[in-house]
Amino acid sequence: MAGRIRTVLEMIKFEHSVFALPFALTGALLAARATSHGWPTLRQVLWIVVAMVAARSAAMTLNRIADVRYDKENPRTRSRALITGALSVSFAWTFTLLAVGLFFVAAWQLNPLALKLAPLAIVILFFYSYTKRFTNWSHLFLGFALGISPAAAWIAITGGLDWRMLILSGAVTLWVGGFDVLYACQDVEFDQNAGLYSIPKRFGIAGALQIARVMHVGVVALLSWLAFGFGLPWPAWAGIAVVAALLAYEHSLVRADDLSKLNAAFFTVNGYISMLFLLFWGAAAALWRV
Repeated sequence: MAGRIRTVLEMIKFEHSVFALPFALTGALLAARATSHGWPTLRQVLWIVVAMVAARSAAMTLNRIADVRYDKENPRTRSRALITGALSVSFAWTFTLLAVGLFFVAAWQLNPLALKLAPLAIVILFFYSYTKRFTNWSHLFLGFALGISPAAAWIAITGGLDWRMLILSGAVTLWVGGFDVLYACQDVEFDQNAGLYSIPKRFGIAGALQIARVMHVGVVALLSWLAFGFGLPWPAWAGIAVVAALLAYEHSLVRADDLSKLNAAFFTVNGYISMLFLLFWGAAAALWRV
């Protein structure tokens, strides 16, 4: 059993929880500082982390179940556990349902509104897995699935929602959508043969890179709007500058005629972006006079 759990965590790239979790924690910090001039309790932070990790684990496992047919046909994904037989589909379903159950427990431990909205969150997360079957803009659905995390964290802390958190949700949506467009450039030929939809398939790799750049410019614009709207101090603006610099570096690694550095752009740079964003905005929250 322990071996199969390790295999499923490897399959869903469990370590990539780092992408969205820092934005959720940033939402929690801003919520506590803005509403009570304090900080999230350790209990709240614990259950937010549990909810985030459980929800992502469920969504990613469902994604692998939904894509078994395509993963079997795609040379890039034939080594995944459900294809090689290292895991059974029934075990993957069991893991998904247990993760969903843990997510509901975490929502229940946070507050009544979080629990009421938990089913909607699961629907959003699971819906993404099927969007590339009918729309070129599935990347934005993935972005939105992660983008709801800071708004959800605000709800977890306060039991309500400040509309300004939707700005951060929009920034995360564009950030994730943009780097998913980059990642999808690897599968243009397969998507064409399999009848799947994507921005690189619709607009070509060069066009997709341009669209991803526009999305990431939008990230910087939205973060600036949010920092201004909350009146955050200088570390927030320094964090925006760092995010902008790392996004620019990410795009410098990828060209239409050279995708060889795509994994470095996708994994390493985006991990730094999320962690440094939390660091700088956490510092801004500490200095924030609310």
